[in-house]
Amino acid sequence: MERRSFLLGTSTLALSQLLFGCGGNKQTQLKVQLLKGSIPGQVVNQFHKSLQQPAQLKFAPVERIQDLFQQLQSWQQKPKTTDEEGWRRFIPFRQGQKAADIDLVTLGDYWLQAAIEQKLIQPLQEVQGNQLKQWSTLDERWKQLVTRNDQGNLDTQGKVWGAPYRWGSTVIVYNRDKFRKLGWTPKDWSDLWRDGMQQRISLLNQPREVIGLVLKKLGKSYNTDNLDQVPDLEKELQILNQQVKFYSSNNYLEPLIMEDTWLAVGWSSDVLPVLGRYPQLAAVIPQSGTAIWADLWVRPAGITKDNLSDQWIDFCLQPSTAKQISVLTKTNSPISTNIAASDIQEPLWSLLQSDRKVFNKSEFLLPLPPSAIKQYESLFAKIKI
Repeated sequence: MERRSFLLGTSTLALSQLLFGCGGNKQTQLKVQLLKGSIPGQVVNQFHKSLQQPAQLKFAPVERIQDLFQQLQSWQQKPKTTDEEGWRRFIPFRQGQKAADIDLVTLGDYWLQAAIEQKLIQPLQEVQGNQLKQWSTLDERWKQLVTRNDQGNLDTQGKVWGAPYRWGSTVIVYNRDKFRKLGWTPKDWSDLWRDGMQQRISLLNQPREVIGLVLKKLGKSYNTDNLDQVPDLEKELQILNQQVKFYSSNNYLEPLIMEDTWLAVGWSSDVLPVLGRYPQLAAVIPQSGTAIWADLWVRPAGITKDNLSDQWIDFCLQPSTAKQISVLTKTNSPISTNIAASDIQEPLWSLLQSDRKVFNKSEFLLPLPPSAIKQYESLFAKIKI
């Protein structure tokens, strides 16, 4: 599943590599590849100032989570040329670079199982380990998400493979003016089936997301592994498809802004940054629960563990830092940050203060057996015909 940043502010790491510190090769270094827009530049600066020993920090933003996953894959492949070493000092983080050069990488929780199974990453710590001082501040749900066995499946006796530093959800975003005329506003998934919505909706082009929201409407789980056992699922999908103008995972906000559609289902990391610029838009987290995602720090396989990378993870989980990441990147934090209404404009504040009841009804998209994935893909293709 791919998410992207629709709009980046000047406070985030944007187009170019961010470098803090200077000095010779003997100076301690921290090299990080991260999702563009997921960490504010001032947070890296504050971390650099907090270090007791001089260090060089190299943070290279990458456009998409999928690109980061593919980079992890490429690092485990043997170099095709012998002159890469000479070029590497001129082209930081170039394609084909060895994993040993990168200490930490952003990865979405959706990709975690594949990264573990393909041996692209290594554990951050054992469950009983205490290397990460801020680990205890995390809610058990976040610990469970990243504690997995060597096949990448959830396992309370497994190892810790990632550290979440921000999260978001799948939300409904809609045009206030259009719904004012209809006399109601969307509150839950069932509203997508209501009269007056035919050809007014855009949905993500993702089988797990679309079929998942229908499952949620029917009182089932996003992670249902046998769709054949869900009565009326295909019928509900066919009715919903009649309401849909198009499916897109990248270009669903532009038509909403242009009023070609009235409602869209999208990721909060895309939606929240545009709400302040387009007051005609509003967003809501479905009351029956939704899909949630997390951005994680993971350590590539084959690199030597260092204290500086653990310090960075701990720094991200400190309440003051977590609050900055949440407010400036317009996402939720995995730890309590006590964000006040004065810290961020409405309507963002209400979305970042996640309702515990709704959160408890929401779900991560967990790994499913290959046979189940085929079911989702086949049914999704069938209803779009």
